[in-house]
Amino acid sequence: MVPALYGDCDVPMMNSPVPGSDELTYLTLNNLRGSAMKLVVDFLKKSQTQYLATIGTDGKPKVRPFQFKLEDGGKLYFSTTNDKQVYKEITQQPYVELCACGENFSWLRLSGKVVFSQDRSIKSRIIEEAIPLVRAIYKTPDNPIFALFYLDEAIATIADFSGNPPQTFRL
Repeated sequence: MVPALYGDCDVPMMNSPVPGSDELTYLTLNNLRGSAMKLVVDFLKKSQTQYLATIGTDGKPKVRPFQFKLEDGGKLYFSTTNDKQVYKEITQQPYVELCACGENFSWLRLSGKVVFSQDRSIKSRIIEEAIPLVRAIYKTPDNPIFALFYLDEAIATIADFSGNPPQTFRL
């Protein structure tokens, strides 16, 4: 295996067995992107609670517990309410970083640019799949305080204390 940057994904990848095969490279890259997204989503789901770092309205860093909601179409979705301080922070400074802890002293860092969405079908899924507390907050996808967002320009790094190099993916 030769570590290399291919397209939008930093992963170890074997050299193509057919030199110059664009179709094979394309298929391999799509598989790698899908595998990277699955790895990140699985990590987020297993961690249950993540910690979101923002720049506060006072210009100082703020960190709070947060929760990944779902992945759809290659986008990682989160939600909050538009009456919270975190909403003000991410509208003013849309670049955030999220950290999650996993088993065996592993962790995931996920950074990106917040992009708000009004996608009613995603909001409905969040309410259907959510824990009771989230359902109680939003009640309906049309709730005017329900702020849905995903991370654009997302970069995920999974690392641990094993001595192995971290894995970094552009999602």
